[in-house]
Amino acid sequence: MEFDVIIIGSGLAGLAAALELAPRRRVALVSKGALADSASNRAQGGIAAPLAEGDSVEAHVRDTLVAGAGLCDLPATQDIISRACGAIDWLREHGVAFTAGREGLHLTREGGHGQRRIVHAADATGSAIVAALGSRARGLGGITLLEHHSAVDLLLAGAPGTADAACRGVRLLDLHGGKVFDAAAAHVVLASGGAGQVYRTTTAPPAATGDGIAMAWRAGCRVANMEFTQFHPTGLHHPQAEGFLISEAVRGEGGLLRLPDGARFMPAHDPRAELAPRDIVARAIQAEMERHGLDCVHLDISHQPRDFLMAHFPTIHARCLALGIDIAAMPIPVAPAAHYTCGGVVADVAGRSGLPGLHVIGEAACTGLHGANRLASNSLLECVVTGRAAAQDIQQHAAAFRPGARENQAGAMGPILQPSPDLARLRQDLRQLMSRDVGVVRSDASLQRAAAFIGPLRAGLEARLHREGLSLELLELRNLALIADLIVRGASARRESRGAHFNSDRPGRNGAGRAVPPLPPADAAASFATP
Repeated sequence: MEFDVIIIGSGLAGLAAALELAPRRRVALVSKGALADSASNRAQGGIAAPLAEGDSVEAHVRDTLVAGAGLCDLPATQDIISRACGAIDWLREHGVAFTAGREGLHLTREGGHGQRRIVHAADATGSAIVAALGSRARGLGGITLLEHHSAVDLLLAGAPGTADAACRGVRLLDLHGGKVFDAAAAHVVLASGGAGQVYRTTTAPPAATGDGIAMAWRAGCRVANMEFTQFHPTGLHHPQAEGFLISEAVRGEGGLLRLPDGARFMPAHDPRAELAPRDIVARAIQAEMERHGLDCVHLDISHQPRDFLMAHFPTIHARCLALGIDIAAMPIPVAPAAHYTCGGVVADVAGRSGLPGLHVIGEAACTGLHGANRLASNSLLECVVTGRAAAQDIQQHAAAFRPGARENQAGAMGPILQPSPDLARLRQDLRQLMSRDVGVVRSDASLQRAAAFIGPLRAGLEARLHREGLSLELLELRNLALIADLIVRGASARRESRGAHFNSDRPGRNGAGRAVPPLPPADAAASFATP
């Protein structure tokens, strides 16, 4: 199979890139599940844009920098936020119906924002966006949809991490057909999302196993800021919650965090109380749970009228009610859950990764917008901006090479395997370890314990992959183990606490804002080599 561009991932970033490219390029859009199975589809809150009277790009940038705890890249942040209003216009042109207010679009407020600037579609913004853009993608002849296909590794000319390396395509596993094949392209775009599944409790979809970040690192790309996994403060705490989160907007509309006896606790942790940035709220909840021996705390929005809640939070109201929780009459049980990967493959706003032929966009990329802690509702904005910018960059620059011989491949190693209970147990062990030792709060000792477990696990999985062959379970666990390693290495190198990374042995900041250098591409070459 040969295309002009192969896009891995069908979330908002991938859809934005595909729709921009399709009129002029032959595009393959690859999704591990169905087209709508993405983290974007789960997004509730909305997209941040300085649309309100009195708001400005400068004010939005300022709030982003504060939330990012000194590690945001200022030029990238200014560039992305300056395109926010244009991103909203583009989405509306593509059929996204946002909630209207008295004067134009209704804007809500979320933690860390100085004012209302969140454009939304009730409390199911991501679903509305993915439905509209997905429908457009299905109707375009220039886009070939490859649903239920998992990326195995990038195909390269030249050795990983060397000056002559270039991306020439991707190796894919057909999950329904049970076969492996190579797809060649002049350009590959990784829009594969984050790695929330490396933790036991997460709001991320099952497919969020860090595949794109892992593949890029094995191909010699730089990876940075992996220690900054953002935990959403208010994941719904219920055995049947299945990763459902309670939107930041609930607190933006007056929701209060309480202990079981009804006492508020956030004012004692931060003067912004419930509207503090996510890292602060998550740590406050974690501290109160540990202090009182609790499994969760309560988020109370019951003081708002039922009509208000039905209008603003219909999805949350319905989901909670199905589980026996009437948010208009009782508080919602919540606890922190892994939510967003602030780091990723080092890339600029146009997705350029440093590896010719490879762009990385959305949550898989580290553009510098999020710094040490993502400001609420900046992620969907980044997806639209970087997706469109990558497509425009590809269109403006003719391919320097045509797809041809792939000299380095992470090869199809034997037959397609059946699911293994052993792999399921190892995956569960890894996720429990990461939640316990590399979660909301870490320590020097816990990071050392994690590293001691992850190293032998990675070595064993690599040997097993080469010896036994491919399966989705083995591929995902291989990637999760690598992601865990990158997170632990980044956290161990950061000798301070900042943003979403908090080390109880090093609770203070180390200077105004020091970026830990990206992990060097040379480390990747050994694990990429063909057996």
